[in-house]
Amino acid sequence: MPHHLMNLRNVPDDEADDIRALFEEHDVRYYETPPSRWGISMGGFWVHDDDEAARARALLDDYQARRLAQQRQEYDARCERGETGLWHQFRSRPVTFLAAIIAIAAILSLTLLPYIRL
Repeated sequence: MPHHLMNLRNVPDDEADDIRALFEEHDVRYYETPPSRWGISMGGFWVHDDDEAARARALLDDYQARRLAQQRQEYDARCERGETGLWHQFRSRPVTFLAAIIAIAAILSLTLLPYIRL
């Protein structure tokens, strides 16, 4: 019976490439199904064998722990440099930021207008 190892929906390309390379390096016999464009099927990495699934799961858990630590370090470094948050978004793209704020305000006003008139 097939074992689903990982969902590929919203997975960055670099992470999926790393996992493919990891499985190839350790000779894991896997197959991949792509996620659908409309979000109906999730896609993912699969194996058939129970033993292969256990070995692949151990490799995947180790990889994801390392990736989490790496991504956390990169995020903390960006926070220290001041490259996160609303102020950074405003400074990097002020026109886009203001357009988004105006769009949010317009949608909220149109949504709440019938209730305010009561």
